[in-house]
Amino acid sequence: MPKIRIDHDLCIGCGLCVDTCPDVFELNDEGKAVVKENAESNIECAKEAAEICATEAIEIEE
Repeated sequence: MPKIRIDHDLCIGCGLCVDTCPDVFELNDEGKAVVKENAESNIECAKEAAEICATEAIEIEE
């Protein structure tokens, strides 16, 4: 099963991933993106968000 990870050192909290895949990502209290539980079921959307991430903070391990 693919794994979605966020590099919080790179994330600037711009919210593009949340706008693209609200079922996969949300912003935490610090304004950084986090992966929601069971988000791996929507891996294609997560890949799309990874491609548009401004800082390349989203990693998909397959």
